[in-house]
Amino acid sequence: MTEIPNKKRYDLEKRTLEFAKNIIRLCKRLSKNTINIKLISQLINASGSVGANYREANEALSKKDFVYRMRITRKECKESSY
Repeated sequence: MTEIPNKKRYDLEKRTLEFAKNIIRLCKRLSKNTINIKLISQLINASGSVGANYREANEALSKKDFVYRMRITRKECKESSY
């Protein structure tokens, strides 16, 4: 494999872990009320699923399985964003 100079590398496993940690830190700072409790729980679940599903995709047994798991990862990203 030839390395491309000045090309920034992205470690998505590390970045998705940091994303989940940052979401947890954010949620700890939010006020806890009847509405927020459910939303906080949903956000933490979705953000944690991003990294978990990405890791599962990297362990896929086939290209079809990889694509399926990456689609789930993208769905969880969209849910977290929403």
